[in-house]
Amino acid sequence: MKKLTKVAVAAAAALCAAFAMGCKEKKAETETQAPSASTEKKLITVGYAQVGAESDWRLANTESFKSTFTEANGYKLIFDDAQQKQENQIKAIRNFIQQDVDYIVVAPVVETGWETVLQEAKKAGIPVILSDRQMKVSDDSLYLAWVGGNFLKEGQDGVKWLEAYLKSIGRENDTINIVDLQGTIGASAQIGRTQGLEEGLQTHPNWKLVAQQTGEFTQAKGQEVMESILKSTPQIDVVYAENDNMAWGAIDAIKAAGKVPGKDIIIITFDAVKESFNRMINGDEINCAVECNPLHGPRVAEIIQKLENGGTLDSKIQYVTELVFDKNGVGNALKAADELPNRKY
Repeated sequence: MKKLTKVAVAAAAALCAAFAMGCKEKKAETETQAPSASTEKKLITVGYAQVGAESDWRLANTESFKSTFTEANGYKLIFDDAQQKQENQIKAIRNFIQQDVDYIVVAPVVETGWETVLQEAKKAGIPVILSDRQMKVSDDSLYLAWVGGNFLKEGQDGVKWLEAYLKSIGRENDTINIVDLQGTIGASAQIGRTQGLEEGLQTHPNWKLVAQQTGEFTQAKGQEVMESILKSTPQIDVVYAENDNMAWGAIDAIKAAGKVPGKDIIIITFDAVKESFNRMINGDEINCAVECNPLHGPRVAEIIQKLENGGTLDSKIQYVTELVFDKNGVGNALKAADELPNRKY
């Protein structure tokens, strides 16, 4: 009986030891597995409501975001193309709110009409960052920051270049007839660039605005509008196109009318993508390109990382660096040929 008891005790002890060893191994396995699960980095979800794909500049802007906000960089990007319609952007923002994203980025089609949806984002506790174009709101706490170009300065830079160029060719005192191909009316870029030109007209009595019409930032519309203006306006000295694509459309219309762009008519454009550099350097079709830097993705990511690390922003307005280019480096311009090898868009 005692022997059986000893055997039973020994068996029980062995069973307990085995169980304990199994528990220890299981615990050790759990402990080794748990850190990998707990240390798995949570992706930061960013919803981006883009204007559309209306221009080469916009495509470069989109690519800047897509190449920055990748899983490899710690992000999940939800991208929406609004196709130039504000109602589509508002719908996209509401979808982002429903998906409980961490940040919302918007390149607004126009400046007004955002109060309600921004209030919804604020109520949901989701910071909103504006890219490229601005919004006019009664409460600027509805968005966290804005990243983009200084559109008024761009317009002023275009005017400064024209002043210097006309002087360099001995036409500073001539009557200069100017056509303004405006962007989408109400967009920040249109407002700033138009204002820059209109300020220049006020300080140069010999500059005359002979036509001003929107080309909606597209090449097709720019060509259509320019064709109409050429028929009704016999003397044009300067086309001030508020983006590259409209300038290219205007160039096609000017050629079709039997005139030489860049020679018979001075062409000033904005955005300064590679194609406009080629047209300055090789074709002499564009006289000046004022840069509007589309590479906003890294700057927005910088803001997000600063916030994620508990930091604060020094300013709501975050300008990107922008320059002026022409063929020969007149006035405030740099030589386009020197910059082209470094061009990323």
